[in-house]
Amino acid sequence: MKRTKPVIPSKLLTELVPGMGETGFQGRTLGESFGIWKEMIEDEDCTILMGLSGAMIPAGMQKCLTELAEHCYIDAVVSTGANIFHDTCEHTGIGHYIGHQNADDSLLYSKGIDRIYNVFAYENEFRSMDHELCTFIEGLSPFNGSSREFTALLADYLKNRHPGGNSFLSACRKKDIPVFIPAICDSSIGIALLMARRRGAKIDIDQIMDTDEVAEIVERSKKTGVVFIGGGVPKNFIQQTQVIASIHNNNQGGHAYAIQYTTDVPHWGGLSGCTLEEGVSWGKEAPEAKKVQCFCDATIAIPVITSALIGSETKRNVRNTAIINYQS
Repeated sequence: MKRTKPVIPSKLLTELVPGMGETGFQGRTLGESFGIWKEMIEDEDCTILMGLSGAMIPAGMQKCLTELAEHCYIDAVVSTGANIFHDTCEHTGIGHYIGHQNADDSLLYSKGIDRIYNVFAYENEFRSMDHELCTFIEGLSPFNGSSREFTALLADYLKNRHPGGNSFLSACRKKDIPVFIPAICDSSIGIALLMARRRGAKIDIDQIMDTDEVAEIVERSKKTGVVFIGGGVPKNFIQQTQVIASIHNNNQGGHAYAIQYTTDVPHWGGLSGCTLEEGVSWGKEAPEAKKVQCFCDATIAIPVITSALIGSETKRNVRNTAIINYQS
């Protein structure tokens, strides 16, 4: 057996985080996730897909996610609609505010304040964004395409309409990183889409096309790695690509690398589509995959791991050629 090593305190995350990988409990899984993600990045054959769920943008993770895109530490994104909506809000100057989880929600409602745990936002500002998105969507009519095509057009709109803003979506667009929202109607973007349709716009986001495009990215890859922030639809949407590939006689053997940051637990039968170990039985992860589930709040894990990756000067030697250039 290999002995554990006590963590040596350091002002440098590049020294602290790898050392945590030789300790115990969730400190070790956090350190191990750094090592696996670093190996993914340095593996020129690996396509890295990120699943993004939870209220990461309201919780202040936008810049961390942007840095992951700008450093090409991810190749494709599958996100909830809510994260991209809040990301769009921040790009246009609509903010999220420090609040408190024990606030009087009835009082907040009377004042037009929405609460996202201990973060506040103004409902009238969100509704103004709904209307702006509705106007943007009306300008696309008639439109029939994948959510990836839609988010690319949205990123272009934000760049032209709000050139002084910054967002995770715009960073992905700049780096040709496709962004998918497979449950787009379950968000304020979905509300805006409905508003536009009721006003006569001919809009159809083809979610089956989403499934096909993400699966095709995996099928064209020599190997794949996945990073799940939270779980939900984004996680299983990415996981099922390996099953789709095998059904169409393009068996990839499962994801070669897998990381998940979650606070869910397996014994209730959920964990947003099963543990990574259980995924092996479905062919979603390869039996020999390097994988780790870190049971840690993503708002703690992501800033730490992103900072450690950047600080270690981990670089992508080549731009991943397996990503189909879907951008419009």
